[in-house]
Amino acid sequence: MPENQAKFYPPDGITGRSDVDIISPSEAHTLDEMFRERVRRSANKVAYTEYDQKFDDWLNYSWADIATQVERWQVALQASGLEKGDRVAIRLKNGIDWVICDQAALRLGMVVVPLYCDDRADNVNYVLSNSGTKLLFLDTEEEWEEIRDADGENTKKLTGVKFVVVRQKFAKNRGNKRVNLVSEWLPETGEHLERGMAEPDDLASIVYTSGTTGKPKGVMLSHKNMLQNAYAGMRSVQLFPTDTMLSFLPLSHTFERTIGYYAGMMSGVQTYYNRSIPDLVDDLLIAKPTAMIAVPRIFERVNNKIYQGVSESSGLKKKLFHIALDAGWHRFEYDQGRAKWHPKLLIQPLLDALVGKKVRDKLGGNLRFAVVGGAPLSPSVAKTFIGLGVLLIQGYGLTESSPVVSVNTLEQNKPDSIGLPLRGVEVAISGDSELMVRGDNVMQGYWKNVKASREVLTSDGWLRTGDQASIDEQGFIRIVGRLKDILVLANGEKLPPADLEAAISKDKLFEQVMVIGEGKSFLSALLVLNSDEWQKLQKKQSLTSDDLDSDRMQAFLIDKVSHRIEEFPGYAKIRKVVALENEWTVDEGLITPTLKVKRPKVLERFSAEIAAMYKGHGIKTADKS
Repeated sequence: MPENQAKFYPPDGITGRSDVDIISPSEAHTLDEMFRERVRRSANKVAYTEYDQKFDDWLNYSWADIATQVERWQVALQASGLEKGDRVAIRLKNGIDWVICDQAALRLGMVVVPLYCDDRADNVNYVLSNSGTKLLFLDTEEEWEEIRDADGENTKKLTGVKFVVVRQKFAKNRGNKRVNLVSEWLPETGEHLERGMAEPDDLASIVYTSGTTGKPKGVMLSHKNMLQNAYAGMRSVQLFPTDTMLSFLPLSHTFERTIGYYAGMMSGVQTYYNRSIPDLVDDLLIAKPTAMIAVPRIFERVNNKIYQGVSESSGLKKKLFHIALDAGWHRFEYDQGRAKWHPKLLIQPLLDALVGKKVRDKLGGNLRFAVVGGAPLSPSVAKTFIGLGVLLIQGYGLTESSPVVSVNTLEQNKPDSIGLPLRGVEVAISGDSELMVRGDNVMQGYWKNVKASREVLTSDGWLRTGDQASIDEQGFIRIVGRLKDILVLANGEKLPPADLEAAISKDKLFEQVMVIGEGKSFLSALLVLNSDEWQKLQKKQSLTSDDLDSDRMQAFLIDKVSHRIEEFPGYAKIRKVVALENEWTVDEGLITPTLKVKRPKVLERFSAEIAAMYKGHGIKTADKS
């Protein structure tokens, strides 16, 4: 139970303002009602802009256009025999089809199961089976065949999928009776439903997230959960009808879905859909977004390119960059009320025009702010971008909390914190420093997993986050550690290293294993080889100790590791390893007497080897020393 409970909220940013058009939960009680209200208010306003390959052009869709298509989908879903509570899964990249399917299903009281496009077929197979999905929306028929046949054990279970709807034409004579081409499946006209079938507390979505085992858990989120979370987010950081957003995080990611999609709809913004991550640079210049939702990795990559360019510049340009960065950061701290006036502020606008503006122009030139979440944001990266006039606002959340718990604001921004709680979200620190959360945003539980639900939800409604935190005198929250070792990759994906390590250790070649990846773009591992098995391998393949870091050995070990973690989610892939011959011991301080690995000590001991694995993938900072 929480021992130190506190409520700190930023000022309500929408009270009394005439330049916002935010739909409150009192005006729309469900997600589909919010959509209908947005259509009523903004029927002819551009809602979404999407690139169409057929026309080789960007096409605009008004709210009325989207509503017309949603009504066609509603008729098709009902004609297929689906009913309230049935699960509808979506495996598409971001675009209007995702929105249309989602809104039609929600209007009929169905439950949406979002799927990652790049997830492994066997993992998708499991989610479809576990959720009891009846209709699956895909891009191609080939995808369905791959998913259906991914796991012999689960294949029979997928008989529960009654309809597979695909966007692209079938290959000849494939004979999949369950597969329907969307253009043929949809009726010519739709039917308007004046009243949706869902209630606020009805289940709206099951979002699968990594658990403490290899199989994901289904987080049950209601209409109220996501609607209240989106509204609370808008009261902390406002979006306006004049704003434009570029959507590039997957809509299967709750952060993008609740804030980028639902909060965007709630506020009446125009959303551009990114064609692909390789096209992101060009799409930023086309969309010219005023607001963005992003994970830290996006800015880490840009940060590295910035410093690479600076390192290759002349001495004068290097000096100018660092002076501009310092002046820009001081301007930010001054505006935040944390720094005194300094003469450097007089030349800051000129320096910004010479340095900062060039960076902002590459992001479209109109960016007011970017909300960054899903993984920890490096303070050095935040300082670089803020110093260059790109306002990064770090937030924090979990899928289980719909997802946002806290966020910095434009007026109150401490980049080394995760901000202040959203209004209506209670936070508390338990006796063991665990961050606890309670509010309308907290999930209903895990789908078909009462045991796991009881482990994270207290009887009085508190969600155990698993993160250790502190709260300063102004109410800003800082994450200081984790009760359980959970790795959070730079893209926000969470993985339990202990489970991965246990799986890898089943191979007799590996005596000890430690998986690495906190804040990184990919997973790696330190592998201590079993001396007997290593000697056998040396004789069999004519190897020596000098071969441990060879490309040949690297490929061999990664292949062995990959076979051991096949049941884990698709993003749980070990890309690089370091092979070690000497076992970690208690005397060295690398393991405990009970043989548990001391992660901080091992990370420190092998810091050079780890740094080599991530060379070129790390974060450069503004430190000039």
